[in-house]
Formats: sequence, structure tokens, C-alpha cells
Amino acid sequence: MMHAPDPTIQPVQFYTTAPYPCSYLADLQARSKVAIPANAITPKAYSQLVDHGFRRSGTFVYKPDCQHCNACTSLRIDVQNFAPDRTQRRVWKRLQHLNTTVLPLTWNEEHYLLYKDYQTQRHDLQQDDHAVRAQYAQFLLSSQVDSRLIEFRDPQTNALKIVALCDMLDQGLSAVYTFFSPDSTESLGTYAILWQIHLCESLGLPWLYLGYWIEQSRKMAYKTRFTPYQLLQNGSWSAP
Repeated sequence: MMHAPDPTIQPVQFYTTAPYPCSYLADLQARSKVAIPANAITPKAYSQLVDHGFRRSGTFVYKPDCQHCNACTSLRIDVQNFAPDRTQRRVWKRLQHLNTTVLPLTWNEEHYLLYKDYQTQRHDLQQDDHAVRAQYAQFLLSSQVDSRLIEFRDPQTNALKIVALCDMLDQGLSAVYTFFSPDSTESLGTYAILWQIHLCESLGLPWLYLGYWIEQSRKMAYKTRFTPYQLLQNGSWSAP
């Protein structure tokens, strides 16, 4: 017996953007393939899209589709076989005392101020406060999938140290963005990734997706320090 199609379910469609300046490699033009409409990107559809190299920024789901460059490569950590190196083991041991709370996507002024401080010191943010607040809400608090904020606090002072945004997928977690105390020398970013690896392990999820890796980018070199990992190349995931 055939069933009538559900009119509330929309098929995912794709379009390619016009070229724009690349955010990662100087003097290059980039293009993106974008999945639309936003309300068609269900958690299940998004899980499949991530497995095909897509990421999201707010409700904008995309992947690089550049004509003359394939430098952006999706990377995921093999959770079951993850083997921390000596430095990562030290970081894990040193920061395990932090209190961790998983939260829904809601505005928190303390989170925002940490984000602004991080962006200002690490990425030379020069926008006014009104623009940064709008950017924060659109980028971090807008999602059509199963997303969580994870905050890490010092148990003695209750000082906010790290906030990580991650998406729950059928096959793992997607680490969307992490920001932390920019003056810290405690490897807070490394600890946030290690914590998410352990969360995947506790949930029986095999993969932690770290987004795009570019071999020429020094800022992305940290991603390949979490081994073993796989890269999405020619449509298939495999070890490098």
C-alpha cells in the first residue's frame, strides 16, 4: 500500500555560491556548495551531510566547492582507536578537575564576553559590540539540528574557562567551534577536543568530526595531532 508523501518534509537541494575571497589561503578565491532550505536539514539529514564533507555556520550548511583548489579536507578522529600522545595525556590529567556542564543554545552574557575577548585577542576582532553580539547569536546560537553548548569552569573560583559548541550526529559528534580564555597557557583548546573524544567514547559514537584541515595552514596543524584520524578524499574516508 502506497502512502501519500508527507508535505512537511522538504527535499534537500544545493546551490553553488559566487566566488569570494578565501578565508584560509591568501590571494585565492573560494566557492561553497550550500544545502537548502534550512528547515529541510533535519538531524538525520545533517548527519548524512557531515559524512559527505559538509559543515555548518549557524543555519548555513555548506562545503567547499572551489574550481581550482581542493586544499580543504574534512577530518574526523577515530574515537575507538584514539591514542593520546604524551602531551595530550598531561593536558587531560592537568585539566580533568574542571567542572563541565552541557547546556542548550541560549544566550549567556558570560559566554558572550569570553567569545568577544577570544575573538579580539586571537583573531584581531575590530567590530563594534552590537555587530559582535549579532554575529555571536547567528553563528553560535542558531541551529536547526541537535546542538549543545559545553561550558568548563574552575571548581574553586567558578571562572569560565572554555565554551565548546558541538552537534550530535547519528555516527558521532561534530565539533563546531570552541573558544576559551585567550591569555591561558593551559592548552584549553586541546582539552576541549579530548573531552569531546571521551564523550563520543562514553556514548558509543565512533567519530569526532573536526571540520576542515588545510595542510598549508599552521592554524589547523593541531587537528592532525589527534591520532588516528581519517580524511575525506575523492568521496571516501580513509587514513592518510
